[in-house]
Amino acid sequence: MAWTITFYSDKVAKETQALPAGIKASLTRTLELIAEFGPDLGRPHTAPLERGLYEIRAKGREGIARSLYCTVKGQEIVILLTAVKKANKLPARHMDTARKRMKEIHRHDREIHTRAIQG
Repeated sequence: MAWTITFYSDKVAKETQALPAGIKASLTRTLELIAEFGPDLGRPHTAPLERGLYEIRAKGREGIARSLYCTVKGQEIVILLTAVKKANKLPARHMDTARKRMKEIHRHDREIHTRAIQG
């Protein structure tokens, strides 16, 4: 069964689409692999960051980018943010943003599940 890949927002989708061509090609290939085989591809494609938060690693001649994602019920991943990597570690603000967005998605997912059970 195929995995669904969605973006946290239109802004995140646009930021991802705006990556330099080589990095974008690498990311697109990894997303195709995730759609077919699931998000646990391992390095060099994906890696866990912390509980429930993962990264897609995309490399092109222009540099390196990371897309942070989480999984939700069923077979879906949500891209929380995409950024061109400029240092060895992602900035703390990117990690904070990803954590906040992941919590929001999981809270919303639980609310929908609860309504479905009660409804």
